[in-house]
Amino acid sequence: MNYITGPRIAFDGLFPNKKPTISFNLSENKVSGNNSCNQYFGTLKVENNKINFKDAKMGMTMMACPGEGEKVYMNTLEKVDSYSISDDGKTLNFLMGDIAMMRFEKKQ
Repeated sequence: MNYITGPRIAFDGLFPNKKPTISFNLSENKVSGNNSCNQYFGTLKVENNKINFKDAKMGMTMMACPGEGEKVYMNTLEKVDSYSISDDGKTLNFLMGDIAMMRFEKKQ
């Protein structure tokens, strides 16, 4: 992840040690990742370019986390309703309406 909308705290201040990640298992219809502190996982709910994390029944590990990064990430994820992928396939944008909420770069 290299971008999140909204917080007044700079991105690197929000996630000083570890940046959030997300992974998709399309064959099992699962989503998982790390929200900068805890692991999270849930059911992948996607149709065409629409995606729904709010109803994904997310679960997560329960380590104590400093700062606001984890909370901001999970709350923003719930607001996402669609996605787009850059023409080169390297950037995943999560959108709410036509507003970019989060941006992830594909790991090589």
